[in-house]
This record gives sequence, C-alpha cells and structure tokens, in this order.
Amino acid sequence: MVNEEGENCILVAPGANANLLPTDIEQVKDIDEAEIILMQLEIPMVTIVSVSKKAKANLQKVIINPAPAQNLSDELLNGLFLITPNETEATLLTGIKVYDEITASQAAEIFLTKGVENVIITLGKQGAYFQNNTQNFKVSAPVVQAIDSTAAGDTFSGALVVALAEGKNWESAVKFAIEAASISVTKMGAQSSIPYKNDINLQLITI
Repeated sequence: MVNEEGENCILVAPGANANLLPTDIEQVKDIDEAEIILMQLEIPMVTIVSVSKKAKANLQKVIINPAPAQNLSDELLNGLFLITPNETEATLLTGIKVYDEITASQAAEIFLTKGVENVIITLGKQGAYFQNNTQNFKVSAPVVQAIDSTAAGDTFSGALVVALAEGKNWESAVKFAIEAASISVTKMGAQSSIPYKNDINLQLITI
C-alpha cells in the first residue's frame, strides 16, 4: 500500500519465502562460486545464518539488507562484507536515532565495532551515507517527485551489487544505486518501477 506522500506501507504474505530452509539452498548449483551473496530478512533467520556462515568460510562477500527490520546477532554481523539498513532499521539495530549524516556516522561506527566491514545507511530523499575503517562520505539524492517508494530499497541493493561486481569503487557504486532507486520511486509498482541500466544518468547525482 502507498500513503499520500508516496511512502510504501508494506503488508506481507510470506508464502514460499517462509519455507526457504538451509537444505533448499544446499541444492542451488554453483552458489559456492558466487563472488557476492545478497540477502534480506524475508526468509527464515536460520537460513540467513546458515548461508552467511558458509559464505564467510568460503571468503565470499556477504551483504545483508536488514529489511524488514529485526534484531541481528553479533555472530551474523561479525565478518559481514556490507550491511545496508535504512534509517529505521539502523535505529533498531544500533539504538542510535538515525536521521542525518552525523547520526548515521554514529550508527555506522557501532556496526564497524561489531565486525561489519562496510556500512551504507540509506537516508531516503537525503541520499545515503557510507563508512568503513578508511573512508566515509554521504551521497545526495536527486530531487524527484515520489509516487511510490515500494521496491526502492530492493532497487538500491540490486544496483549496488551490480556496480560492485563490475569493479566500481564505493563512491561510484553508491551513486549508481541511488540513481536507480530515485528513478524507481517516480513510478508505480515494484518490479515494474525498476529501471534498466541505460536509464541511469549519473550526472544527476552530487556528493
């Protein structure tokens, strides 16, 4: 559902997602050869933990988009390549009320202390904040008319992984992901709002 401001209000019928177990993942061919594994929290936590543990042991890069928001164990956080919460999720996971760059940095520091290698906190129309042990920056989002924010987080995560897999640096990858997400909120729907790669114009993004 979408409210009058274009913000999504999610109702979930988990269906098959709720029944995705570690034994199902074990049947996926070639998963051990993946460079990056991206997961979010609409599947059972036991599956997320199992996949993450095995992937870390294989030196694969594990990315968690912690949506819908729920608490995560220190064991899961330790060794994560990247976590990408929004403001609400970062607030729940760290206890820091996140609403701007300063509070995002405070929350990011907690994630880093728990062993997460890289942190991106999405800030809605403010853009996104990145931090690891060597650099930090905020990328602003272009001003758009938001119609439906459903799938904006999924679009951001997918575009980010595409950019990282192509070898882009963090700044370029975050810019690419923000532009993709910004385009998605200007259209109704979820899958139908996700842009094609050639729709993305990075000249709209400022840091």
